[in-house]
Amino acid sequence: MPVRILITSYLEPEYVEQIREVDSSLEVIYEPALIAKPRYPADHKGEAFERSAQQEELWQKLLADAEIIFDFDQTHLDDLPELAGNAKWLQTTSSGVARFISERGYDKRMPNTVFTNAAGIHAQPLAEFCFMVMTIFNKGFLRLMGEQKAQRWERYAGFDLSNRTLVIVGLGKVGEEVARLAKQFRMNVIGIKRSTSHADLDALNVDELYTPDVLNEVLPRAEFLVLIAPHTAETENMMGEEQFALMPSGAVLVNIGRGALIDEPALLASLESGHLRGAGLDVFKTEPLPQGSPLWDMPNVIVSPHSASTTNNENQLITDLFCQNLRLYLAGKPLINVV
Repeated sequence: MPVRILITSYLEPEYVEQIREVDSSLEVIYEPALIAKPRYPADHKGEAFERSAQQEELWQKLLADAEIIFDFDQTHLDDLPELAGNAKWLQTTSSGVARFISERGYDKRMPNTVFTNAAGIHAQPLAEFCFMVMTIFNKGFLRLMGEQKAQRWERYAGFDLSNRTLVIVGLGKVGEEVARLAKQFRMNVIGIKRSTSHADLDALNVDELYTPDVLNEVLPRAEFLVLIAPHTAETENMMGEEQFALMPSGAVLVNIGRGALIDEPALLASLESGHLRGAGLDVFKTEPLPQGSPLWDMPNVIVSPHSASTTNNENQLITDLFCQNLRLYLAGKPLINVV
């Protein structure tokens, strides 16, 4: 009996073939005509589309027969547990999916299915985004663009990142990569991590490490603050009026975690007053960011449409991870990145 894998989001043909080559026992099902077309590289949601009745009947049969599913089926998010009753493992293409799985009840409705995420895949692009934001504000890039447009030559002085203090809230794989790059810039790095027991500060590339309950004590030193924490009851609105006031005047905020981590009115007030020098935001409480939001027009805000993690080689990295996990699955060994 073959092990049936159903790929539910767009994947380049060479990566589909890479999966097939893992083992001869696999039956890899990839039907591009039955899934959404990508709008950009590594787009796992795709354009809006509709299947014909015949196509939908075929698709539901494929879901029912699949033992392994590659990615969430965007067309059946509500009834996936009922349609994919034979699924033993679902590999997602995102990292922060625990809340999504819980909110849709997949953990209870699919008790025999193991979910694995793509943690670590997006570490480099997200870390690069953080340093893009920090460098833009430190080197006066937005000012430069205005001066260039006005054809005005006026010399000025920027700032160095060396010896500045960066606080990273969330030291998972992404946070560790941000910290690693920060040390290359000779920054002072403070990490906030849920558990600090037996932590190796040198391996984490941090000078100091604390638990979230002392965040307010650390914020007065946070010349740069990077948020990478997940959205939980404990992290919701963790950055509010009190927290922004504690940060040094002229500090810069980067949020690549979840929009719910921030009290947006408090953030707006801090940015408008100039207490915060700037913010680079890849995530928002409401996505897409509504038209008319003050954040769109603020001169000291960089708005990114939740795309900081998406790059041209994302599907290659996800395929490599999936194939590694697939070999473990076939060997009956524990999988990587179990949610």
